Amino acid sequence: MPATVAGPAVALGLFAAARLTGLACVALAAHLTHQDTGRLLGQSWDSRWYTGIAAHGYGHTLRFGPDVVQSDLAFFPLYPGLVRAVAAVLPVGHATAGLLLSWLAAGAAACGLYAIGERLHGRRAATYLVLLWALLPHSVVLSLAYTEPLLTAFAAWSLYAVLTGRWLWAGALAALAGLARPNGFAVAAAVCATAAYELVVRIVRIARFEEGRGRKVAHSLWTVTAGAALAPLGWASYVLYVGIREGDPLHGYFAVQRGWGSRFDFGAGSLVFVKHLLRDGDKLVFPIALVVVAVSLLLFALLLAGRAPLPLVAYTAVLVLVTVGGSGFFESKPRFLLPAFPLLIPPALAMTRARSRSAHLVVCALAGLSLAYGTYLVTTAHMPL
Repeated sequence: MPATVAGPAVALGLFAAARLTGLACVALAAHLTHQDTGRLLGQSWDSRWYTGIAAHGYGHTLRFGPDVVQSDLAFFPLYPGLVRAVAAVLPVGHATAGLLLSWLAAGAAACGLYAIGERLHGRRAATYLVLLWALLPHSVVLSLAYTEPLLTAFAAWSLYAVLTGRWLWAGALAALAGLARPNGFAVAAAVCATAAYELVVRIVRIARFEEGRGRKVAHSLWTVTAGAALAPLGWASYVLYVGIREGDPLHGYFAVQRGWGSRFDFGAGSLVFVKHLLRDGDKLVFPIALVVVAVSLLLFALLLAGRAPLPLVAYTAVLVLVTVGGSGFFESKPRFLLPAFPLLIPPALAMTRARSRSAHLVVCALAGLSLAYGTYLVTTAHMPL
């Protein structure tokens, strides 16, 4: 096998092995506890909302009191739209269609992670990056009918397009990411921030006669600007659509999110919950979520210290800020951080420098934790993912 093919093939093979083993563990635990594996994977928590939108469109609302109004408008339209399309083409139900999409998207995301890792740090680091992502404590979500795999796939390839100067592709993929999840605007933020920096650098060079002029330069500047303009269209269009539907174009979508208890309060809600957790204790899900968030902050500091490229830093910064600064559903914060794959670049690099035996030991320990905890989350915890 050619070396250019062997690298990504090995990484994707390891990723598939990790996730298939995770699926086997969930299936075994479900069988032993007399639960339906297909229902657990394709119709758990948010998956029910997505498949409901795919089957019936928007318009479903649950009311639990004056301040808790859960509307399906909180869920962005790309994934349920794709689920509906797959179910219309293939002889499968919406839940199965959702699983097929998530699994394919997870594979596409793994390829994107490898492409970025290889470009920045070589094949070995790229392989570890993919493997670490497959073995995160909450990586079981990559096997469920959820939107994180889809967002990560668009994010990874959009950021790769930025790193390789393909600005129109970067903008188009960022727009799709913005239609996948609320925090998908992090991709657009990264594209726009990098485009702004690139434009300033090029304009300064032109002014100093360090770079040529003419049609080629003008076309280059135009593609950067066009990519930046495309990037936020997906996220902004859906937010505006919900706002118009709710009678308040600018604030309607955020009112829908407040009905779910989700708002950005600069971390005040998270601090209140952490105080409760430390004072009173709670189920295993909450301490693990707290540890994951704390480790993500440390990894972000290491990412900055390692002078990662601007698009990766900007993308990760927005995801971490939204996750830490947002209130509501503390147990879901690790899932919100799944697309923040650049956080894994520092440990991936550390593993490339470590002895093979030590690296293998770390992988085995992570695999045990990921498989056991992922199975617990899906079959036993009965907590929102």
